[in-house]
Amino acid sequence: MSTPPDSVNLELALNVAVSAARAAGAIQRAGFYSRDVGVIRKGAIDLLTEVDTACEAAVVKTIGAAFPEHRILAEEGGEMGGGPGGENRAASPSRWIIDPLDGTTNFAHRFPFFCVSIALEVAGEVQLGVVHAPMLDELFVARHGHGATLNGTPLAVSGVDKLVDAMLTTGFAYNVHSARRDNLDNFAAFTRRAQATRRTGSAALDLSCVAAGRFDGFWELNLKPWDTAAGALMVREAGGTLSRFDGSPHTLDGDETLASNGRIHAAMVAVLKAETG
Repeated sequence: MSTPPDSVNLELALNVAVSAARAAGAIQRAGFYSRDVGVIRKGAIDLLTEVDTACEAAVVKTIGAAFPEHRILAEEGGEMGGGPGGENRAASPSRWIIDPLDGTTNFAHRFPFFCVSIALEVAGEVQLGVVHAPMLDELFVARHGHGATLNGTPLAVSGVDKLVDAMLTTGFAYNVHSARRDNLDNFAAFTRRAQATRRTGSAALDLSCVAAGRFDGFWELNLKPWDTAAGALMVREAGGTLSRFDGSPHTLDGDETLASNGRIHAAMVAVLKAETG
């Protein structure tokens, strides 16, 4: 087990992350049954609701109160400090990475597959992640070197070792209507080779479901750090593998994410290389 290169108390940090996730989950659950959640458009198909901003405010407030010296990267607010004034704490090696509502379009359409995702990165390495899906009553938790759990039960990736037996999942970026790389070619290729492919609308939950052995693999383009930080740790701690499409190391600021149970990873890389080559 590794020791984080900072003085942050990871036990406390994990408790704070879980509390913040549950607070955001309660807001999401209440908003799910509300008649009006104030949907606005950030782009042609990129939605934002009042619940997104309320969840982000709740998470930032909870984390900022406990760790005012830590930096925060949140989907809506961008890079900020954790303190009450939101000052930038550029010198801190600790950074919280937050997606207050991953699956906003699902939420806006009353499809109950969405979550809050919270991760803590210390000196460039993600140390803990929490993904909470309130409508499913599921809390995924991972800590670097300590494994991953779902509602307290340890997680492990699936044992599927052939692509033809695998159920895969993916997503499409908000620029899918105009992007040259739109992922549709990859979706078609995997649909022809795998047992099944799905598109659920929440990358953080997709990655968590790979960790839980529900999906055998996941790939997507143009994800942001808040989409993958917690879920990627979840996959690794459950015994899975992450990379770019060509098999090279995955990074949070990269434009390609490939996650699997490890057993079908080489086969997935081969398919993706064939499509891009």
